[in-house]
Amino acid sequence: MSDHVYSVSTIVGSSEVSVDDAIRKAIRSTAATKRNVEWFTVGEIRGHVVDGDVGHFQVTLEVGFRLDDPQ
Repeated sequence: MSDHVYSVSTIVGSSEVSVDDAIRKAIRSTAATKRNVEWFTVGEIRGHVVDGDVGHFQVTLEVGFRLDDPQ
């Protein structure tokens, strides 16, 4: 395994369904627009309350992007 250098970005995923769905939507969306997405950590889970029930789950993620090796 070679050494790598990463950039880290903070993103927030949202879902009406679940925390898991919010994470997966955030990762899929990020991977569709960025190269070399390799890992994530969950920083915060929160939600939006509507009429006394959960309207949305919101998850803050740090996403690691492997930088291309200089040639």
